[in-house]
Amino acid sequence: MSDLLQLMVSEGGADLHIRVNIPPVIRIHGILQRVDGPPLRPEDTEELMRSITSEDHIQQIREKGGADFGFAFGELARFRVSAFKEKGNFALVLRQIPSKLLTMEQIGIPSSVRTLINKPRGLVLVVGPTGSGKTTTLASLLNILNEEKDEAHIITIEDPIEYYHKHKKAVVTQREVNVDVPTFAEALRRALRQDPDIILVGELRDLETMEAAITAAETGHLVFGTLHTTGAAKTIDRIVNAFPQNQQETIRIQLSTVLQGVISQLLVPRIDKPGRVAVFEIMINTPSVAALIRDNKTFRIQSDIQTGSKYGMVTLDGFLLDKWQAGMISEEEVVTKALDPMTIHQKLEEIRASRAETQARK
Repeated sequence: MSDLLQLMVSEGGADLHIRVNIPPVIRIHGILQRVDGPPLRPEDTEELMRSITSEDHIQQIREKGGADFGFAFGELARFRVSAFKEKGNFALVLRQIPSKLLTMEQIGIPSSVRTLINKPRGLVLVVGPTGSGKTTTLASLLNILNEEKDEAHIITIEDPIEYYHKHKKAVVTQREVNVDVPTFAEALRRALRQDPDIILVGELRDLETMEAAITAAETGHLVFGTLHTTGAAKTIDRIVNAFPQNQQETIRIQLSTVLQGVISQLLVPRIDKPGRVAVFEIMINTPSVAALIRDNKTFRIQSDIQTGSKYGMVTLDGFLLDKWQAGMISEEEVVTKALDPMTIHQKLEEIRASRAETQARK
């Protein structure tokens, strides 16, 4: 296992898959690549699993079918592990978490996000599909607050803890679900009695956690959370629809008041060099957006984002076009990832025509 983890670090691998009847597989820059060697046998996967797990985790896998935890690989990296049973055999997926915290500039986060993290209270959501870099973005934003906010108390609730934050100007409390506290919702309720200024919720995965996060934001705290959604409108609909029908109007009113903004992100393969680049959509909760949330007209939020650049809003499609024009991503990725492919096609044609005209003049 040590050799595989060393290979992960040296090759910049994101995920390591351990399964029976196939060699270890590493995801590098979004592509799965098999490690040279024979297929793993059941006893091989069990031995690899036992090398990084405790007896408590193994018991949990036997009883519940799986266990999630994190561990450090020396000083090189941390890994988030999902260990589980598959066809009666042990299997693993390990995600590498870089030990070095990246800056907003290194990730490519739009500068308007700084206005969101400096809000005294409210709810800030970072959303995107699994593996889109939400955890890295949140760790970067939290590190800025840790370095700049004097006498602030930051509480993180994670499953598992991925990035470790040292006490800098702020005091940081990091709690792990199933280790320090049974659930996200329970940790949130307890957090309100622990003198917090800023609370990070690793995942708003159920109704109880969403309700507790909104309450924490309403009571004067800055709350960060994540959801596996794409785009601001779908994120708001996802939260509202998680509540019973008779509560949805109340939740829309609460969200229109406490929501500060939604940071939606994707990771797109680069064509200029190995790796992937982050692309973003930024929605800021202006009075106009708040009215759309309150009136159940989230389908019109995209229009506000398109015309809201003066407030720091950024459209995903515009961000994709910028990266394409910079030669960083392919045209195919722009079209497949765009929220409005037809409009994107037209803009691509316009840009190509403009370039051709410029070339002809030369």
